[in-house]
Amino acid sequence: MGMILDLLKAVFGSNTNIVRDTVEVFRENAEAGAVRGAGLQTQAMRQFGAEFGGPRAGLFDRVMDGVNRLPRPALALGTLGLFGAAMLDPLWFAARMQGLALVPEPLWWLLGVIVSFYFGARYQVKTQAFQRDLAASLTAAPQMMENIASLERMRADTPRAADPGGDAQLALSATLPEVNPALEDWRAGRGDKAASG
Repeated sequence: MGMILDLLKAVFGSNTNIVRDTVEVFRENAEAGAVRGAGLQTQAMRQFGAEFGGPRAGLFDRVMDGVNRLPRPALALGTLGLFGAAMLDPLWFAARMQGLALVPEPLWWLLGVIVSFYFGARYQVKTQAFQRDLAASLTAAPQMMENIASLERMRADTPRAADPGGDAQLALSATLPEVNPALEDWRAGRGDKAASG
């Protein structure tokens, strides 16, 4: 038994742990890493607090903070507004998109660079693909307007919506009653009851 204890003391030692020390060469000690991470985060928060914790210099700082918070919500709400405008007034929307189609390509590139710089890691390919998709959508606008007009003509409250036009067969089939086997059976049953009563 004494030999086993001597062997364990040699491997793990009384104050040192050879296995732990060997493993820490290849893998970070999680507890020590957490302590270092907490210290780093504490220092960052102190620096952030020192930078923004004091009183503001004046109106300009408050205005600039507000302006810095505007672009993302403005872009998101503006995009949702465009979808709503496209559904509410397609002609108005198509006219505005025609105006966008006239914007020269270098200006689209410049806008793409500005937006890419502001939001980070955006690519010009996305902007160009958006412009191509926008042009394709604009070419489909006349067809969409014809489709909307056709749909409007099909409303139930539109005069002559159910008019079959010159189709005589359709007009005839609309005026002839359908054969209903259940109704015929019911009528036959009522006739038998009336004759027996």
